[in-house]
Amino acid sequence: MAVKYIDRKFYEAIINFDDSEEARDYYYSVMDKVTSKTDGNKKEDTIRNKILRTYAMLFCEGSVPPGQEADCDDVAQTADRLYIGSAGFDPTHWYRMRYHFPVIDDDNYDRFAALVIADLNAGPLREAAMNEGNTLLVGEKNPFMMTGEERKSQKLRSVGSIE
Repeated sequence: MAVKYIDRKFYEAIINFDDSEEARDYYYSVMDKVTSKTDGNKKEDTIRNKILRTYAMLFCEGSVPPGQEADCDDVAQTADRLYIGSAGFDPTHWYRMRYHFPVIDDDNYDRFAALVIADLNAGPLREAAMNEGNTLLVGEKNPFMMTGEERKSQKLRSVGSIE
């Protein structure tokens, strides 16, 4: 049986990243863990690579070729499209702000992607999906540029657990 690294402990390490050196150490130890050799070029594959590929597949809608990793720009451009339960700009629905990521940049884009994937697998988002039917919603691009009416009528798709 494969070892599961994206679990509740990993989710908690991401949430406590700014407050605890122990959490930061655990986060980096998981993200840098080598999982396998990739095909062809014998490059080592890590949890970080797998998370960024999964994030690209789920949220980057064709802007990232299949099998490629999301980069900082990809994550930054999609972070504002993620909502919990319903689209809106209040912190309870807007995923990025709910988890205190006011800026997505080179220092934290992989941590944001890891948070989303860990939350879908082992965090409160998974629990809410299982118990209450709440899921992560992906809205249209550039919600800041939408009028209130456009936000109400935007197309949303639901993303549940990815285990």
